[in-house]
Amino acid sequence: MSSRVYRLHSTLELPLEDVYDYFENDPDLPSDIADIDITRRNNTLIISAVPADDSISKYTPTAQLKASVTENRVYEEDPDERQGGPPSGGGGPQWGAFEEEEEEIESELVEYACFKGDRETVLQNSALQYEMFRVLCEVAVRSEKGNLTAIAGNNTDLEAVRIVDGERRPASVTVTEDPSEDGDNGGVDWRDNEFIS
Repeated sequence: MSSRVYRLHSTLELPLEDVYDYFENDPDLPSDIADIDITRRNNTLIISAVPADDSISKYTPTAQLKASVTENRVYEEDPDERQGGPPSGGGGPQWGAFEEEEEEIESELVEYACFKGDRETVLQNSALQYEMFRVLCEVAVRSEKGNLTAIAGNNTDLEAVRIVDGERRPASVTVTEDPSEDGDNGGVDWRDNEFIS
């Protein structure tokens, strides 16, 4: 069994600036990856593996991580905490209180990289796929929110991965029977059909 990713589902979100910072600070990449190439096309971020091995042709598409880029408004102070309290002052009516402008909450627009979807959406191409999966796991432990669940095979072992809100959690692989192997499924048995010669 070669190294590959069999199943993957991701809902990771982290600030785009954090993604750039991680790759600019010389991360510890798998040995088969010489470098990372980051490209942004409109609202799509593509992180591609640059192979360390010369035997991989420059025309072979290497594994890449794909994320959508969205803008979220981030508030300095939670707006829900500011509401609900009674206005300060005495117990009598305050006729001018409603005419005053409400104090504006400091906020800024922050771009987020959203690695959301299944394997074909988030992790594309097969050359260096497992190595880029390891890179995705490193990105996942730096994420603010979201989950990464996966089943990967490294040579002879299956590996279950689960990362929730930047924290690695226990995970296991469970083998179940394939429901199509049940004999009484009510379908047509095309191999032993007397009407087909």
